[in-house]
Amino acid sequence: MRQELRILEALLFASTEPVAEAMLASHLPDDADVPGLLDELSRHYTGRGVNLVRVAGKWSLRTAEDLAAHLRVETKVGRKPSRAAVETLAIVAYHQPLTRTEVEEIRGVSSSRGSFDVLLEAGWIRPVGRRKTPGQPVTWGTTPKFLEDFALDQVSDLPGIDELKASGLLDTRPSGSIIRGMPVSGGADALPDDGDAADEERAEDLDPGEDETLPSVDTETA
Repeated sequence: MRQELRILEALLFASTEPVAEAMLASHLPDDADVPGLLDELSRHYTGRGVNLVRVAGKWSLRTAEDLAAHLRVETKVGRKPSRAAVETLAIVAYHQPLTRTEVEEIRGVSSSRGSFDVLLEAGWIRPVGRRKTPGQPVTWGTTPKFLEDFALDQVSDLPGIDELKASGLLDTRPSGSIIRGMPVSGGADALPDDGDAADEERAEDLDPGEDETLPSVDTETA
């Protein structure tokens, strides 16, 4: 048992990506209790600087969340998602699968191609099918990379309204429930009626002064 735990720990430490249980099991004896070993290893790392966490159905050793402020490293990012792109991502994450038109109906403004391009480039959304309606528009959903980057095991682990209120991310003004401008529920009625979102949607999804151009992505024909 002790040797099996050591092998498991070494595999997780050496991997740069989350590891599936099947892959871990392939390096252990046939009778090894992989779920039990992972549970024991997870408890061993509880409260330490490194934790064993499950993300997107796989396992990974990651630094403890409460130490993030001590480990933050400033890096130059070539492209920063705009408010419009972040709102679009939130809507897709909470209401998937849905079409681009449905995203626009929830936001209350037209979505530019740039918002979807940014999210596609980041690897956070992907086409997941087509709606069985005239024109068969593409439906969108989040990706395993979205789960990995946001440290989620599955989409149902997204914070609920109570958690968002407790963290201060939920705007509970009379205009609706907004997560930093992103609707949690209530559809288009949950958006603030200030007109800023429509103006911003027409702007480029690049930081001021950037001239980077992404190849266009044919997101949907509606």
